[in-house]
Amino acid sequence: MKNIDKKPLVILTAGGTGGHVYPAESLAEELEKRGYDLMLITDCRGKDNYKGRLGQMPNAAVLSGGVVGKSGLFKVKSLLKTCVGIVQALFILLRKRPVCVVGFGGYASFPACMAALLSGTDLILHEQNSVMSRTNRYLCKYAALTAQSFRNVRQVPAGAKSVLCGMPVRANIAALAEKPFAAPAAGGKMQLLVLGGSQGAKIFGEVVPQAVQLLTPEQQRRLKIFQQCRKGEEEQIEKAYQNAECEVAASHFFEDMAGLYAATHLVISRSGASSVSEIAVAGVPSVLVPLPTAADDHQTSNTKDLAEAGGAVVLRQDEFTAEKVKKILEDLLQNAGRLEKMSANARKVGIKDAAKRFADAIEKEVVRA
Repeated sequence: MKNIDKKPLVILTAGGTGGHVYPAESLAEELEKRGYDLMLITDCRGKDNYKGRLGQMPNAAVLSGGVVGKSGLFKVKSLLKTCVGIVQALFILLRKRPVCVVGFGGYASFPACMAALLSGTDLILHEQNSVMSRTNRYLCKYAALTAQSFRNVRQVPAGAKSVLCGMPVRANIAALAEKPFAAPAAGGKMQLLVLGGSQGAKIFGEVVPQAVQLLTPEQQRRLKIFQQCRKGEEEQIEKAYQNAECEVAASHFFEDMAGLYAATHLVISRSGASSVSEIAVAGVPSVLVPLPTAADDHQTSNTKDLAEAGGAVVLRQDEFTAEKVKKILEDLLQNAGRLEKMSANARKVGIKDAAKRFADAIEKEVVRA
């Protein structure tokens, strides 16, 4: 434990996907408000590619490589790159002398996390999912603290020090926790938001349009749909709805997610940790379809609290059919009261002050202890 002068440096390290970037962004905003200096370490692909606060702070790139699902030769090359990256990160840490390194996962974060352990720098980990990742299972045995997003995280090694903080979500989304849910008026529009994760979800682009076309024309006219898809597939998705009488906007990236959540009555989504946490905090009713190939089936585990609270309907991918989705939409179009109950139940699960809790835990464990 250390006594620290004013404005110590905290180094953040994260991979490039939303599940890693959004919590890092949220913690950065909170730490900056508290007067900390910040720096980002990522890999060469991520350097200078971040928006928001992460893109504004000093950043450095080190070599790294993924090994999951790769060929033998690729794995060897990735391991060699990662070893070089650890040395690069070690030089940065020895030169900058941060009070701690905070790792948000993704293979790009591993070199800086290992460098923290080798240099004697306190390592703080953030575990996004309800099943601890293989990398964090190793690192958390030596980390000063692991902040968990979900209650009852599985596969946490014995003796690892952890605390429930929740998944830090963007400030404008956290603010939605105070905004009352407005159910559709009788006969009025119901806004549907379809999210497929960072890579989109092909099955959503097939099933949801089919489900909508099974509704009556009157029911179709009551739907306003915003659908995320893979880049370049926007026109294809909109064409899939061409025989339906609903409003549709397809995009690979929606800039104003807070505004969309605020106006949305139902989300159909994969159940990545970031998506589940945002949905719960914003209090949006949801249909969650876990990605069946997710490591350790963690996306199914991510839905547990929300489903048990009554804030979400969970469908396995083999259950996610046009007929099933049509029945759900039909029921909710006729039953705005159910949407209101789902919203209230979702908010019971959401942790709106996760970034504050995480920063408090860092200060207690490392900075002010």
